[in-house]
Amino acid sequence: MKITIDRAIPFINGVFEPYAQVQYLEGSEIGPENIKDSDVLVTRTRTRCNAALLEGSAVKMIATATIGTDHIDLGWCKSHGIHIQNSAGCNAGGVMNYVLSAIYGVASRKRIDLRGCTAGIIGVGNVGSRVAAALGTLGMKVLLCDPPRAEAEGPRQFCDLDYLLRNSDIVTMHVPLNDGTRRMANAGFFSKMKLGAFFINAARGEVMDEAALIDSRTKLGAIIIDTWNGEPDVNRDLLAVTDIATPHIAGYSYQGKMTGTSMAVRAVARFMGIKELFDFFPKGDGALRDVVKLELQGKDQGQTASIIQYNYPIFTDDFMFRIEPEAFERLRENYSYRREFYIY
Repeated sequence: MKITIDRAIPFINGVFEPYAQVQYLEGSEIGPENIKDSDVLVTRTRTRCNAALLEGSAVKMIATATIGTDHIDLGWCKSHGIHIQNSAGCNAGGVMNYVLSAIYGVASRKRIDLRGCTAGIIGVGNVGSRVAAALGTLGMKVLLCDPPRAEAEGPRQFCDLDYLLRNSDIVTMHVPLNDGTRRMANAGFFSKMKLGAFFINAARGEVMDEAALIDSRTKLGAIIIDTWNGEPDVNRDLLAVTDIATPHIAGYSYQGKMTGTSMAVRAVARFMGIKELFDFFPKGDGALRDVVKLELQGKDQGQTASIIQYNYPIFTDDFMFRIEPEAFERLRENYSYRREFYIY
């Protein structure tokens, strides 16, 4: 059995070697010539898993250590008998921390009072649910827009997109990328947002129309962008008008990366029958595996902002990215995974 692994996936070196032949490659280097005889691919979003890569290969399974699968041609893989497994929810805590740090950091810098604010969550899966719960705990009214969930569960707890945009002081995107969400944040979308509202995209770059967002800059109170069209190339005009800009690292927590790798390894182990890895979890630093509990009850906005920034100083990530935006991939690959926090 041969397994090809993206070398940037953390905590995975040496895991499969007792059971398989393993090769490690840069995600961008994984090509048809070097996976032809591989049974399994373990990837990230930087490898396009489509017919051009997989046609004629021995690949029977693709495990991605990410929540998203938009880098995988699911239809083609299904029709060719290739099993796909993602790591759903692995980065939810990290993204929730990112959103909170961004909101309270920008509000503190701009002296914006968040009392009585309404946050609109677009996409209420693993990540959106965590963000909604955290903002609700901090006293915000939360609006939820998720048409697939509304159809499956009933509309009671959800609203439509127009209502959310017109009534939210903060709009944060947590949708998957598909034909229904591509460029959904367009000129019409921004025209419906409240004057002074925050816009946050920590989903996928392609869910927003960057030109329309730039044109809406004077209307918006803050623009916070972690995901970009055409990564790793970044729209410098958009970068110039953002309040916080980061290189697709919202979910890069220590716990999230450990969880993503463990989910990918366990999926491969079950598919290939490697019983010794059915319950695999990276050893890592035991202290860093634990989340930090933040006591925010009774704190005012300034105290809350200070506590959150101490636990995740997001403006450091923003600064490092701005001084070298062309180092997008290097900043991601050399990122110092942060420790997650939760609030109560």
